[in-house]
Amino acid sequence: MRYPLLAATALLLTAAAPATTAVAPRSRTFLLMCRAEVPVQPAGTKQLEFWMPVPHSDKNQAVRDLKIEAGAPYKVETDQYGNQVLHLKSAAPTQPLTVMLTARVTRREHLNLRATDDHAPAETEATDPNLTRWLAPDRLVPLDARIKAQAQEVVGKAHATTPLAQARAIYEHVVSTVTYDKTGQGWGRGDIYYACDARRGNCTDFHAIVIGYCRALGIPARFSIGLPLPAERGHGEVKGYHCWAEFFTKETGWVPVDASEAAKNPAKRAYFFGAHDENRVEFTRGRDLNLVPRQAGPPLNYFVYPYAEADGQPLENVAHTYTFEDVTEK
Repeated sequence: MRYPLLAATALLLTAAAPATTAVAPRSRTFLLMCRAEVPVQPAGTKQLEFWMPVPHSDKNQAVRDLKIEAGAPYKVETDQYGNQVLHLKSAAPTQPLTVMLTARVTRREHLNLRATDDHAPAETEATDPNLTRWLAPDRLVPLDARIKAQAQEVVGKAHATTPLAQARAIYEHVVSTVTYDKTGQGWGRGDIYYACDARRGNCTDFHAIVIGYCRALGIPARFSIGLPLPAERGHGEVKGYHCWAEFFTKETGWVPVDASEAAKNPAKRAYFFGAHDENRVEFTRGRDLNLVPRQAGPPLNYFVYPYAEADGQPLENVAHTYTFEDVTEK
């Protein structure tokens, strides 16, 4: 016996069922130009040493046609986190030292948790060999009793018990309670105490809380820094840096988050838990960095701009200019 009405209804429901195929990540290709200049040093200076971050290829970005022009012999070294570092050492030059780096970069949208829901990741990743490091404190992100208590209070109020739910609770708390505000003093260092007390700052401060709270609860979290690109295609100078974070669970792999962008653009709050857009380029990962070869000065809080030393003393007057130009892939 046939039931034409039931059959037609079933066919209609099947046709209306949502597709579960993940959306292909967006991408963006652009020429990146990085210029640095070290001025002539005072008479008597014996040696100049210079380091500059070099963007690297990974699963989220491809770096091609890399070209470096420098006024002295150089090497590109790789540190323990996979960061690439241009290094040169020379006798103090009698004219400004200029280093120019150009590359064609394709940045891909980094998506996770985007297949159907938070329990069906769109992609997974092998465990980072530095996973233990991403559970340890940074100089300005201690994991003391105060930070642990604050993190536990946040996840307790959200009744979050799994690492994924706890990370989401931390993200929502930071986006809801911290304001993107670069006025006054103290912001931009990624000092978790400042960020927790002032409840304002830039991307470094937002992600100090995200990373610190995650680590305090035993959730590995890592810091990345690079350059932001305007969403509109074109060309221009990039006058500031941008940083972001990822956290790790066994079920999801590394999950991208960008709490400061979510605070600046509330309409994309849900998007930036589980995504980094393609409008950026990563330079380095990690904080408290010892360069390769190691600098004489203290570890760098983060490494996005050129760094130089004269006779072992850090220089404050290294100029830099970063520009981009979007290109069409053939």
